[in-house]
Amino acid sequence: MNPLAQLPLEKARSVRVILTDIDDTITSEGMLTASAYAALENLQCAGFLVIPVTGRPAGWCDHIARMWPVDAIVGENGAFYFRYDRERKKMHQHFWAKPEELKGNRAKLDAIEKDVLSSVPGSALASDQAYRVADLAIDFCEDVPALPESEVDRIVSIFERHGAQAKVSSIHVNGWFGDYNKLSMAKTLLAEVFGLSWEQAKECVIYAGDSPNDEPMFEAFPLSVGVANIHAFEHRLKHKPAYIAKGHSGDGFAELAELLLSARQR
Repeated sequence: MNPLAQLPLEKARSVRVILTDIDDTITSEGMLTASAYAALENLQCAGFLVIPVTGRPAGWCDHIARMWPVDAIVGENGAFYFRYDRERKKMHQHFWAKPEELKGNRAKLDAIEKDVLSSVPGSALASDQAYRVADLAIDFCEDVPALPESEVDRIVSIFERHGAQAKVSSIHVNGWFGDYNKLSMAKTLLAEVFGLSWEQAKECVIYAGDSPNDEPMFEAFPLSVGVANIHAFEHRLKHKPAYIAKGHSGDGFAELAELLLSARQR
């Protein structure tokens, strides 16, 4: 991981699209700071496409697509994308699974929930679970005392034993049924909505993240950035971001925004 300040000017100038995680990448200690929100707004006002790619639930993503300065959002680790057309006042939604699949998967996830909560003391259902449509989120440090890493791994193993995918974020273990992740839905969104082929995307997209569930994005995009707090998860990553910011969380994201805006002005 090279310091973000070493990102070559010509590469910074090639960026047209910012894909970014939210929790502990844009937010800091669970809060959306003024500087991080201003960074989002400044990027969009400068003509960049700004697209959060998050593990957060559909209910949150509807709000973010409508009210944040973003052009679309991928949610629940790739289960869907939402795009709000402000001119027509219409929300466009695309889901990976059909409604009947979602219903069947929910029954299987309910069984996993019972297994995890009875097997891993101290774990809890994520407080935002009621707003989810496609996955199960188990809290290991957001609203509960932080669990040791061995217990986080135990939660992952329970998901996998039931045949589900599982990814670790900075606060939750998210699990789901379906052959998708953040990357697959981001590719779909970029192609269907913004007309970017995968070859084009690799040349003009930069991704920012902070945790193991961002690993498919770090691997796929030549331009990828970790905020400084990714050091806590470095030992869990086979594929690390190409660059790393000095700042933690939202400060690191603001640092990236400032670099991109400065490169465009120069």
